[in-house]
Amino acid sequence: MPDTPTIGDLYKLKHVTDDQLDAAVRDCLDDPSPGMRFIAGGVALNLAAVVLANPYAREVLARAGTPEAQKRMAVRTAILLARPA
Repeated sequence: MPDTPTIGDLYKLKHVTDDQLDAAVRDCLDDPSPGMRFIAGGVALNLAAVVLANPYAREVLARAGTPEAQKRMAVRTAILLARPA
């Protein structure tokens, strides 16, 4: 495992729960402003930067008429691939 695990790695290790991940996705979609946010105990991310760094998430969120479920999955994937600060 790399020195800094991804959120997905932490999720597999159960350091980040489904509820915490779902809350981070909702938080990002409700308020996409930049800034560090704690998503689990000791795990912080700049959700806006995570989405901007992921080309697929950027495309999905920019596209008009994208279903809400697809937006949630794109943001969730971007978060799972990110490394915490």
